[in-house]
Amino acid sequence: MDTSGAETPSIAYKVFTFEDGKNDRQESLCVSIPEVLDPQYGMYVWPSAVVLAQYLWTHREQLRDETVLELGAGVSLPGVVAARCGAKVILSDSTRNPLCLENCRRSCEANGLRDVDVLGLTWGEISPDLVLLPKLDVILGSDVFYEPQDFEDVIVTVAFLLRKNPRAQFWTTYQERSADWSIEALLHRWKMNCVEVGLETFAADKPELAGSTLPGSHSIDMMIITLKTGDDEQRQII
Repeated sequence: MDTSGAETPSIAYKVFTFEDGKNDRQESLCVSIPEVLDPQYGMYVWPSAVVLAQYLWTHREQLRDETVLELGAGVSLPGVVAARCGAKVILSDSTRNPLCLENCRRSCEANGLRDVDVLGLTWGEISPDLVLLPKLDVILGSDVFYEPQDFEDVIVTVAFLLRKNPRAQFWTTYQERSADWSIEALLHRWKMNCVEVGLETFAADKPELAGSTLPGSHSIDMMIITLKTGDDEQRQII
């Protein structure tokens, strides 16, 4: 297809400022995220991403020198925050959406991140790039549970990564859209545990975070998903 006449995308930079005044000294982190003004939903910062980024900010000491992979990164706010907090970050999005991968790179450039890898990883596909990933400590995903038909593909990818990295955790936020949508059966099938994290435990239970208007009135939840261990299964039998 001839794209010589394609228009240059219109890009707007949105600034997020994370602050922590609990200690004697005020700490803050400012990141700039490019949004492509286009109907594709992966090109905007979504409410779930700001909540996950807030969690990363409040756990920044834990992230230092950890290896972190973000799935479905899109505009990459959580991954960028993790990298700015000292983590070794890999950003990924679907191989079928090169525009999202391009925006991952744009987000890195906007924040002076030169050592962040960007990979095409498609949920549900065990590709060479997926197999060859380094040892991971944390996997991130904001609003990856968006379309019900994608839920199992996401879980398959996460299950593969957790089996390769049994000590790793999947930190994920999602927006409640239907009471009928659930991943409980999929977690059981793929032998994974899920713990819900209250937003109030990391100061995310408010409509405006990081100097933005997000998450607004949207209802956001957070989960930490891990691989079931032999001890977990033994307790269930008992």
